[in-house]
Amino acid sequence: MTSIPKRDLGLHLTERDVRILEDLEQHRLLTTRQIQRLHLPATPFGSHATASAGTRGTTRILLRLESLKAVARLERRIGGQEHGSALTIWQLGSAGGRYLRLRRGDTSRSQYLEPGRAFAAHTLAVADIAVTLREHAGTDRFELLDLESEPGCWRPFTTATGQLALKPDLFVVTADATTETHSFVEVDLGTEHLPVILRKCRTYQQYHRTGIEQEQRGLFPAVIWLVPTNKRAQTLRDGINGARDLDPGLFWIATTDQALDHLAPYPSPETMPGDTTT
Repeated sequence: MTSIPKRDLGLHLTERDVRILEDLEQHRLLTTRQIQRLHLPATPFGSHATASAGTRGTTRILLRLESLKAVARLERRIGGQEHGSALTIWQLGSAGGRYLRLRRGDTSRSQYLEPGRAFAAHTLAVADIAVTLREHAGTDRFELLDLESEPGCWRPFTTATGQLALKPDLFVVTADATTETHSFVEVDLGTEHLPVILRKCRTYQQYHRTGIEQEQRGLFPAVIWLVPTNKRAQTLRDGINGARDLDPGLFWIATTDQALDHLAPYPSPETMPGDTTT
């Protein structure tokens, strides 16, 4: 395989290629299917009428980028209902990372290693929330005004005991014609022990008490815990309600399939299901 000089990679990249690299840099890991959903969505009037056709097209793009060392695949795949190449996991390759850094004048170096299984599973779950928001924004009832992933969404702050950092999985701002919805998002896969969850909740409460976010935004974002099952949701709810030092009003708990209901602008009272007002 012919190698490409470091500064010439951009000559081999399309605008869509660059957007794919930027998404991999932002989210750290994405599956072929997630990249397809973002960049080759299946629509009746698009170039790919089905998700399978879009996935085949996405795979061809990724294989070309892999040959340029712009992206790299992980050795493992994820479990799930998908099959074949849709489950392949991708991250930035050495050349792709270097290209993006050079574009913005960043002379630092990064090393791309094979992440552990737990890290990969959580990272992909967080990415899937972001992908879902981007899929529905603009074509549904809301706009996506801000979507920050780690570490861009972290909030360092100072308490009487020293420096701390709030580290959400995502920070999201959506809006419709009348409402903006601000959210810190925590994606829980049901693997963390409850004391770890409660400790994170206490950090949110400490940050809330500083007033920093309220001063900057005029409000404190909702803290949304997204969990895999109703049983897990009840476990978190009981734990937070039972912790005397926590304010349950700061935290919302929902299953992952309810993410849009909480992260997109909430429906007004007159449009909520079961409302009988006229």
